[in-house]
Amino acid sequence: MTTKKIELHVHLEGSIQPRTLLEIARRNHEPLPVDTVEGLAELYRFTDFRHFIEVWVMTTNCLRTADDFRQVVVDYARQAAGQGAVYLEGIFSPAERVEADGIGWDEIFTGYCEGAVEAEEHFGVTVRLTPDLYRGCPVDLAEECARVAVRYRDRGVVGLGIGGDERRGPLAPYGKAVRIAQDGGLAFVPHAGETAGPESIREALDLGAVRLRHGIRAVEDPQLLAEIVDRSVVLDVCPTSNVRTGVVRDLSEHPLPRLREAGALCSINTDDPAMFGTDLNREHDVAAGLGLDASAAYAAGLAGALCDDAVRARLLP
Repeated sequence: MTTKKIELHVHLEGSIQPRTLLEIARRNHEPLPVDTVEGLAELYRFTDFRHFIEVWVMTTNCLRTADDFRQVVVDYARQAAGQGAVYLEGIFSPAERVEADGIGWDEIFTGYCEGAVEAEEHFGVTVRLTPDLYRGCPVDLAEECARVAVRYRDRGVVGLGIGGDERRGPLAPYGKAVRIAQDGGLAFVPHAGETAGPESIREALDLGAVRLRHGIRAVEDPQLLAEIVDRSVVLDVCPTSNVRTGVVRDLSEHPLPRLREAGALCSINTDDPAMFGTDLNREHDVAAGLGLDASAAYAAGLAGALCDDAVRARLLP
């Protein structure tokens, strides 16, 4: 019997299987630097985190239409449900599509929201959505994105995040965008403690983060880690991702065991599964090898989920 799983951290654009990505690029007449599955596999050999971001932007720019965005959700939900997923929080990056390609906000949000509905109807997996800003995003665009996200709250949008390379700059310029989202009933779920250390985590918590995407570098500051544990802030841990982007040198050095030993709640996630050559089963196997079993991962996922009470009651083990 497949073990039930909750995933809180998957970038939907990074979940597109190579063959599908090539098909989407061709139908939208958006050339990629490679035109074969083997070529994409080679492209996905990242040298460091910055190289990963460059490739991510390059490849995801082929997405153009509401149907593209809908397909991305449905395809990943099918795969994840087959591996036991009962609840997903999917990340997507609308501001990048608007800024780079001039795609309309509603085209993007409608596609993802319709995909979430279809995913539940066909595969029984509940999908909620958490659009991401990115460090370096123009502030006015970030604030507009937050307003649009609030408009889609009744269609499955439950949070607002900020991703990208933490070393590009602080979160402070996006304080108003975060407040717009929070005032509109959305949770703030930023990336922090991935490419930067405890100071990045502290900044995210001070802005009202209710969960941390990654957060693994909290182990560098025992006092901060103790606070995370005391506040029951869930860390969305993505072991393979951390190795593939060079954040952690080797799985044997991953801080997950130390986080768990301190009492931190750690959900287990794929991050960008197609780009990192992983899936939910593999990540749970990796986590088990690092001392986190499936029941603890599920409990952390449930604790961190941004769903309503009715969904939460349905997800109880």
